[in-house]
Amino acid sequence: MSRSTRTTLRFALPSSLGDAEARSHEVAAYFKAVLHKDVEVVATPSYEQLARELLAGKIDAAWAPPFVCARIEAMGVRVLVRGVRSGASVYRAALICKRESHRTLETLTGATAAWSDRDSIGGFLLPMALLREKGLDPSKTFQKQEFVGNYRAAMEAVFGGKAEVTSVFAPSAKVAGAAELTGAHEIWPEQAQAFRVLAWTDEAPNDGVAVSMSASTSTVSDLEKTLLSMHQSAEGLKVLGDCFHAEKFEVAPRMGYRALYRVALASL
Repeated sequence: MSRSTRTTLRFALPSSLGDAEARSHEVAAYFKAVLHKDVEVVATPSYEQLARELLAGKIDAAWAPPFVCARIEAMGVRVLVRGVRSGASVYRAALICKRESHRTLETLTGATAAWSDRDSIGGFLLPMALLREKGLDPSKTFQKQEFVGNYRAAMEAVFGGKAEVTSVFAPSAKVAGAAELTGAHEIWPEQAQAFRVLAWTDEAPNDGVAVSMSASTSTVSDLEKTLLSMHQSAEGLKVLGDCFHAEKFEVAPRMGYRALYRVALASL
């Protein structure tokens, strides 16, 4: 594939993060200031479209969830860096319901579920693998399953009674003091206490920044340096927290998302 001659860096964020427009503006402003070049940050409506546009070279780089990283790595795309949260480069998911709900993992039959996206590790694939490991067939267990686009919308569906369970990302169990924490406090802090955990899943690598095979060598090099140094400034730390839910980036090991294929297969 030929290298791109585009002078504007096109970077994509998944809309599942919520507040896509505000996040896009914040990332674009930071990259413009540091890279000294034109930057366009777009929010893709689905993980599938994010992967498709990255593979087609329509975007130069993207903040991608683990399963997308695993899938495009197998097609030759390089994942430059991955996020670090609470000192860990892995995370897990929490299957949650409203605090007053009487549902348990053993009494999910007939329940309704709201998921963020079919390719979301924390918002769908990890809980699917968990249920199957427990001998539960999600297609038979749930009366209805709906994909609503992002974590916040999924939590709102449960809070509003349109669904009974959903799943959110959570810190690694190995993180000190985070054994009972979930991403609900980041996704919807005002209502985080209205939910409780039904079950915890296994762990998976954190999200990463993948680069198109058509991106120029200089673009990839400059972007990698920028991402790896973000935590060294107050401005960079703010963008890391606001837009990537991370404290810093680290170099991603080559084919570091390979193990996720087992999770994906168990979720189908």
